[in-house]
Amino acid sequence: MSAHMLYLMRHGAPAVPGRLLGRTDDPATEAGIAACVARADGLAVDRIEASDLIRARACAEAIGGPRGVPVKVDPRWRELDFGVWDGLAPAAIDSAALSAFYDDPDASPPPDGERWSALQDRVARALAEMPAVSTLVVTHGGAIRAALADLCGFDRRQVWAFDLPYAALVSLRIWPGQPRTVQIVGLAT
Repeated sequence: MSAHMLYLMRHGAPAVPGRLLGRTDDPATEAGIAACVARADGLAVDRIEASDLIRARACAEAIGGPRGVPVKVDPRWRELDFGVWDGLAPAAIDSAALSAFYDDPDASPPPDGERWSALQDRVARALAEMPAVSTLVVTHGGAIRAALADLCGFDRRQVWAFDLPYAALVSLRIWPGQPRTVQIVGLAT
């Protein structure tokens, strides 16, 4: 079987950046949506998927609408649930607890939040069900990192080496099969 492209795009800038926005459903700014549309210019995609959160979904719909490509909304592409930290700026969180989370997000998840392994599991399930056609997924930084861990075998520390600002795009070529082969062919930030 031939290879297909998978594009992983982080949503556009939210109205109030610099906070831990997991399940908080803040919208992307108009400029943030426009940045995603501009980043997607020239991509040939058969499918578009998006997180169900408005900041990702609105960007995906702005890309898909003019192309006539409907957006499949899938909550498995949501950001990590930051629990009681959700919506807070990092400065408002106990620095020792936040440091422990960044050092090992599976062993030290946010209070009432999601473990890193749970995010990886749900993203892996979404990827496993994806057809082998050129697809754009508009999602969140954590979900992109979880996808890279699943697709490329990167460990937790390796996925944090990727700088994924708003509207970043990771381009992957995937050859299906067991084991599947994945090539990172681009990172636009």
